[in-house]
Amino acid sequence: MPFVLPAVPVLLCRTIILVSVVVATEGTRPLSRGTIFDSGQFSNETVQQVHISLAGPNYIRVSWITSSSFALSIVEYGEKPGIYDNMATGSSESYSYILYKSGLIHNVVIGPFAANKVYFYRCGGDGSEYSFKTPPEGPEVPVKLTIVGDLGQTKWTQSTLDHIQQMDYDVLILPGDLSYADYYQPLWDSFGKLVEPLAVSRPWMVTEGNHEMEEIPFLISPFRSYNARWQMPYIESGSDSNLYYSFEVAGAHVVMLGSYADYSWDSSQWQWLQDDLAKLDRHKTPWLIVVVHAPWYHSNAEHRNDGDGMMKALESLLQKAKVDVLFAGHVHAYERTNRIFQGKPDPCGIIHITVGDGGNREGLARRFVDPKPEWSLFREASFGHGLLQVMNSTHAQWTWHRNQDNENVVTDAMWLNSLTDPLNFCMASTG
Repeated sequence: MPFVLPAVPVLLCRTIILVSVVVATEGTRPLSRGTIFDSGQFSNETVQQVHISLAGPNYIRVSWITSSSFALSIVEYGEKPGIYDNMATGSSESYSYILYKSGLIHNVVIGPFAANKVYFYRCGGDGSEYSFKTPPEGPEVPVKLTIVGDLGQTKWTQSTLDHIQQMDYDVLILPGDLSYADYYQPLWDSFGKLVEPLAVSRPWMVTEGNHEMEEIPFLISPFRSYNARWQMPYIESGSDSNLYYSFEVAGAHVVMLGSYADYSWDSSQWQWLQDDLAKLDRHKTPWLIVVVHAPWYHSNAEHRNDGDGMMKALESLLQKAKVDVLFAGHVHAYERTNRIFQGKPDPCGIIHITVGDGGNREGLARRFVDPKPEWSLFREASFGHGLLQVMNSTHAQWTWHRNQDNENVVTDAMWLNSLTDPLNFCMASTG
């Protein structure tokens, strides 16, 4: 059966979408390439929209959707194709949105697994076989993190995904604004199908953006669709909300914060973050990475000051914890800063990188403020994605890859030195 809305809700949701597009595209943004849309049709028992995510040390969560309410929430897996020595069961749920009803959303946690190894699996007891590679383990072992924000589902998105698929990476991190469904729920289904070829084989770790809110006062609570479809390891990391959590991969501790959850000093998020940072072992995970949606430092004319409230509440806490780099989306352009703290360059500050340039339907944010702030080192309004290669406990390389003439072009690159490096000035000065 197709995942489509009846005529009246379609009209209502498309009206809401039209209003949101008009508001979001004020300014000088050019039109993006057209939206890729798949109605989501599939037969009973068919498994689709498969994606995996990390679910605590050595475990993987497998998520997928079926149209049948009788489909089994099981995953069979093993080390060889077609031979499944293990099986795990999980849970399933569906949700309603006005007159739309989702398919059955399955979540199964499998493992434990060895590091840096390929495993094969299938969902629901039959159907296609998939494979994934687990990330490497250890602070001195290289790991590659692909980072792309504000992805959407346009032809530019497809170009970005094609470039990413050609790369060798271990985990993909998405700092919010996934499907750009904006109330029209079938776009969540088409997004799941669009990213499935990548998301079945490498963990996708996401946080929410403003386009995931989809709140209708008195009818629909915020983030209903996002929380149902993209379950992250918040329970495994001691959080009380799917909107903020943390995970570890090789020598990096990654904190995924919620720009649209309460972050005031007496909030659950603030308290969880303080506790999470206090438990860190920087010998085990010398790299500390933070991901938000709304950037704290950028010099684009769009979304000025959207992240200021969160920055005011959390910057000192993150500075004290010696965060190495903070990634954000929201602004549809690329920008990289110097190490910065409280608005000024600081050798012990945080590097801020905005990567809200995945290919969304709203187009690029081309206008930057002039003169360029002294802390802004590189900025460009182009679609693309980034790659953070953590080489060892002290050094990492960042590269930004522009989608230029349908080619994967490296446009910006830098080396990072961890703030926990014993030879780093900040470590030496603080003991």
